[in-house]
Amino acid sequence: MAKFLIFLVNLYKKFLSPYFGGQCRFYPTCSTYMIQAIEKYGAFKGTAMGIWRIMRCNPFNKNCGYDPVK
Repeated sequence: MAKFLIFLVNLYKKFLSPYFGGQCRFYPTCSTYMIQAIEKYGAFKGTAMGIWRIMRCNPFNKNCGYDPVK
């Protein structure tokens, strides 16, 4: 399951992300963060962490910058 989710994120990075431009307010980007979280914590928790990160990546959030997977 984890490999399939990582495959989907990589598809997004390759085919959709270039059309959105550099929108992520964090480093590493949200898609890279999700891949790292899935690799470290597994499919369920890693995906939840990635979704939470995507929800925080908006112009109304004052926090931005370096935010590694912990």
